[in-house]
Amino acid sequence: MFQILLAIIYLAFISLGLPDSLLGAAWPTIYPELNVPVSYAGIISMIIALGTVISSLQSDRLTRSLGTGKVTAISVALLPIYLLILLVLMIITHEMLSNKKEA
Repeated sequence: MFQILLAIIYLAFISLGLPDSLLGAAWPTIYPELNVPVSYAGIISMIIALGTVISSLQSDRLTRSLGTGKVTAISVALLPIYLLILLVLMIITHEMLSNKKEA
């Protein structure tokens, strides 16, 4: 039981820092391909920060109504969905850029 709880906590910790680290690591490669200014990373970063603030404001209400264990489990369960959406967006972007270069 302890190992399962430790794995859930570890996945929750990773999911908290995932968006910021992905943006910082990927943006130098992404922005020239999309033909957008470097400053657009700031807009994306602010959207991530806004999502963080909204989730922080709602966390107390959710924790009181569902309990800590359920909120953590739901958060960890949403991580694969988040990664799947990110993968789909990357594939769509890649296809759009490939078609643009061929034309």
